[in-house]
Amino acid sequence: MSKSNPFPDLMRSFFYEWLVEQRNASIHTVKSYRDAWRLLLRFVAQRAGKKVAAITLADLVASEVVAFLSHAEHGRSGTIGTRNCRLAAIRSFFHFVATKDPASITQCVEILNIPIKRAPVAEPSYLDPAEVTAILAQPDRSTVVGMRDHALLSFLYNSGARIQEALDLCPEAIRFESPNCVRLTGKGRKERICPLWPETVMLLKKLLERQPRAPDQRLFVNRYGEPLSASGVRFKLATYVKTAAETMPTLRARHITPHAFRHATAVHLVSAGVDVTVIRSWLGHVSLDTTNHYAKANLETKRKALEKVAVPTETGCLPSWKRDASVLAWLDTL
Repeated sequence: MSKSNPFPDLMRSFFYEWLVEQRNASIHTVKSYRDAWRLLLRFVAQRAGKKVAAITLADLVASEVVAFLSHAEHGRSGTIGTRNCRLAAIRSFFHFVATKDPASITQCVEILNIPIKRAPVAEPSYLDPAEVTAILAQPDRSTVVGMRDHALLSFLYNSGARIQEALDLCPEAIRFESPNCVRLTGKGRKERICPLWPETVMLLKKLLERQPRAPDQRLFVNRYGEPLSASGVRFKLATYVKTAAETMPTLRARHITPHAFRHATAVHLVSAGVDVTVIRSWLGHVSLDTTNHYAKANLETKRKALEKVAVPTETGCLPSWKRDASVLAWLDTL
């Protein structure tokens, strides 16, 4: 480790030794942390008027981190969730530094004490069945691209998969024989099995016939055979939603992302009366509280519950506490 500036060696050790070797972090976590540090180093370098290569550990004080988090949320028009993700990457590094460089412990503690920012918990934005049908009708299935997009969106709705889980899908993870199912790898590298409709399996089979892939190759690829990116899927989906809105007015002025299909799967399962613990396993939630959030968002379920409650009727009798004159007299003395 360089005595003059130990920061580059610490950063290298953090990514290669700590994240990859010791924590066995997924490639998505590594990339997320990498992007956070890219933004932070450029931000600090610009404020300090120096090159990124000249930044030292002493430049990364708590006040700079707080300023960066504010910039990530407001200057870059990010969300509170994005801000907190950036902070998680920074915290993880300074947890590591505290064990490697005891002389920096005070600086590390100050940064580790920067709190996670709480955000309002919004109701999940989900699609109604009619809206899902309208969107799925948009891809031109006579083309390979349209067939791919239709199969991908159908798979998202059927499985409730996160977009990256779907994009990482390989043919070997799909059971094409009955009972049809798929093996998904979610957050924390946790695997789960999701059932598939025969219709979804047929779409995937036809896609493989038009665009053959090896068992361990990703299924959803672009015209050059390269795996699709999440940003590319969001762009294509926005186009389909815009077109579908011409016949489905409820889609107008709505920001629909691939994750909306996951929300739709959860809410429609709740509406169908599927047990919430089954839905948790289906979606790969760690906490049941996350799954319960969909039960609260389902307006149709609330309406059905309300119909089971009898409307209060007038009995013509006063409540017992009003009929008991002694109680009223005692209350008057207080």
